[in-house]
Amino acid sequence: MKYSKILLSTACVAMMASCSDSFLENIPQGTLSDGVMNSPESVDLLVNSAYASLYGFLEGYHPNTLPTNNWTYGDVRSDNAYKGGGGTGDVFDVHLIETFDNTAETGNLDQKWFLLYCSVSRCNSALRVLNAATEEEIPNKAIRIAEMKVLRSHFYFELVRMFNKVPYQDENLPTTEYINVPNDEFTRDQHLSRIAAEMLAAAEDLPTHQNDLGRINKNIALAYAAKVKLYQAYEQDPATNKVVNINKTLLNEVVNLIDQVQGYDLLPDFQYLDLVEYDNGAESVFDIQYSENDGSADAGRVNWSMQLCQPTGPVYGGDCFFLPSQDLINAYQTDANGLPVFDYQSKPDYATVTEDPVTHELTVVNTEPNVDPRLDFVVGRPTIRWKKQTDTPYNFDWARDPGVYGYNGTKRFILDRNDPNISFVGCHGLSGLNWHYIRYADLLLWKAEALIELGRQDEARPLINRIRERAMNSQYVKDFNDPSKDAANYKIGLYPAAGWTQEYARQALRTETRLEKAMEGERFYDLVRWGVAKEVMTKYIEAEKDIRNYYQNTTFKDGREYFAIPVAQYNFSYGLYTQNPGYPQF
Repeated sequence: MKYSKILLSTACVAMMASCSDSFLENIPQGTLSDGVMNSPESVDLLVNSAYASLYGFLEGYHPNTLPTNNWTYGDVRSDNAYKGGGGTGDVFDVHLIETFDNTAETGNLDQKWFLLYCSVSRCNSALRVLNAATEEEIPNKAIRIAEMKVLRSHFYFELVRMFNKVPYQDENLPTTEYINVPNDEFTRDQHLSRIAAEMLAAAEDLPTHQNDLGRINKNIALAYAAKVKLYQAYEQDPATNKVVNINKTLLNEVVNLIDQVQGYDLLPDFQYLDLVEYDNGAESVFDIQYSENDGSADAGRVNWSMQLCQPTGPVYGGDCFFLPSQDLINAYQTDANGLPVFDYQSKPDYATVTEDPVTHELTVVNTEPNVDPRLDFVVGRPTIRWKKQTDTPYNFDWARDPGVYGYNGTKRFILDRNDPNISFVGCHGLSGLNWHYIRYADLLLWKAEALIELGRQDEARPLINRIRERAMNSQYVKDFNDPSKDAANYKIGLYPAAGWTQEYARQALRTETRLEKAMEGERFYDLVRWGVAKEVMTKYIEAEKDIRNYYQNTTFKDGREYFAIPVAQYNFSYGLYTQNPGYPQF
């Protein structure tokens, strides 16, 4: 249990005018006058309400299908993961996202847009009161304003990288004017420029550390600004979403900002990232805070975004969503030197399940190639030890619909069945394990990426190798039947100086980013930033068609780097909004 975190109040306050009718239909649990809500006495409630948006519960919507950790929007939409669940019709909107068949009518995306703007509205509500108060009334006024501006910028960043064309509404705009704000007033570049500038301005007023875990501090603002500027550096043609230039000035700013973030380090073992004991530890820059058994209902403020992602079977009885793709598994293969096999798609699938036609016995084949040990830190594979379980390995019957999605499951952000920090709400094993939105490994990877694109790849190699060395020195998963042996032929090496050209370094960086960050909800956004989404996803879909029948008619359509502007939001604007390229115009 973690009681020192900032309170994640789920109170709904001052929601924006564009909230849907379902919000108006909610039965009020109490009343607060405008005088109270617009007074300095309400500041803590308003600020906590804004932070609560990170938790994911807003206006009756559940984060299990609208996850704050982006597993649907950043990984299922990429070459890293399948939707999973009980077939393609189970949470069908996410199937549409996976197969790039989503449209302006896809309800899941309209709900996500709505929730992100509700989160923006909470920040604006707090800022209005803060701006009107005096320093005597709120001694930490400047700090709280800075926190709210970084939080608001976070929600806008999510909006921009999901929907591209989004309206900007700050605390100075009356809610009655929201319907008059177009969604194409600012370009992607202008949005990102403003977001980064607001974070840097906020950093000037923020302390390096805060007493309440989870509260925005200076390091978070600087690190997040570096992330935004890294995205902005890859300049896109607004008509095609293609990357047309890489801005070297912005890349230098990324390097300088990351160098200002001090006091962090890699955890000694990759697997510590999935243990509650290491939450808010050395690697945690910006964690989404969760807690278990904290006195609130339903076992606490647990990570409901992962509710659907537990394995099925006797250990968890979960819904088996968010499953690692075969392509991701194949990508963990390494050569004789322990370096990634960049052309892995030309090789047979690694560790596939076959069924004897007579006995129907299931076996795993092609397990001889070398693999990066992170494979079994990230992926639950049949016959391989599952976390600390001693009575059974990850079993074939843990898959809910293997005929559609295969037998593998995700290990990330799920605790061992017997961990004292897990609670079984219904049949699901949920916990207070934080979601690492920005961790120190990110900073190393972002800096390495910027250095490579600046032609300073020799400076980037030690940063990448530092991450690989952590994986090398982590405790490897052991064979279930013979703990004296490793569960697979693990081999990981460091990149040598020989042959470290800019092009090779770029390929190494992008591969390392995928392997280190797999199942953290970032993969598709990385592909879009690099300008390779169509190329990578086209190859992925072709490689997967033989084993995933539902990909037979799937193609990556032009313009699908971003989601469509929801038709419900177009209607809200009375026809003012314009649609993104690649989708039928309204």
